[in-house]
Amino acid sequence: MEEYKQDIVIHIEEKQTIIELSQMLQPFKSEVYIINRSEGHVVEANVKSLLGLINMHIQNGDQVTVRAEGSDAEEAAKKVVNFLT
Repeated sequence: MEEYKQDIVIHIEEKQTIIELSQMLQPFKSEVYIINRSEGHVVEANVKSLLGLINMHIQNGDQVTVRAEGSDAEEAAKKVVNFLT
């Protein structure tokens, strides 16, 4: 199983929505997670889970880790990285 991990700083435009991000990943077989360590606690959510993304409250300037596992992990994770930066 392929695994991919990358640290990024969130920088998204106002017109971008997490709904778009979640829908964009539906075709991938891999599971992709965002790990947010801001404000003194760690929150991890599956990017395919809209509710999980909403509960993360990510915003511009947050430093997060994008982690993916599966047969197309690198490609799926890079889509998330490109969307969020």
